[in-house]
Amino acid sequence: MSMRLAWVLTGLAAMVIGALAGWNAGLFEALARPPALIRALLVSAMVLVALRLLAEAIRRIDASRHVAPGTADARDLATLIRGVRLVFLAVAAASAAGGWLLGSALPIVTGLLIAGVDVIETGFLLIVVSLRGERPAG
Repeated sequence: MSMRLAWVLTGLAAMVIGALAGWNAGLFEALARPPALIRALLVSAMVLVALRLLAEAIRRIDASRHVAPGTADARDLATLIRGVRLVFLAVAAASAAGGWLLGSALPIVTGLLIAGVDVIETGFLLIVVSLRGERPAG
């Protein structure tokens, strides 16, 4: 349970950072427009992260599907929730990549907020699943 709470707090931190950065346009514009080589590396890294997260999300969602109807338990639900979380984190990484590609802070802030809301939401969902008295996997 404490690890799930840590994820919720991490999500809150990402949202606060995104919101504060969004208010300081000068600082975030500077972060959105580093030198061209650094921007290219950031875009490449975020695209690779997004693809890796998406591949893992597909694997987890597929794993949660291969359960006989009516036999799903908290482990299957937790696997599905984690898979959906990874899809949203992939969208957040792609948004950040787009921000650096365009040299615009808005997609980067949007990516931070997507990641923050998603981690908070899925953290709460996993807490609810664990409070049902069933033990989800890892």
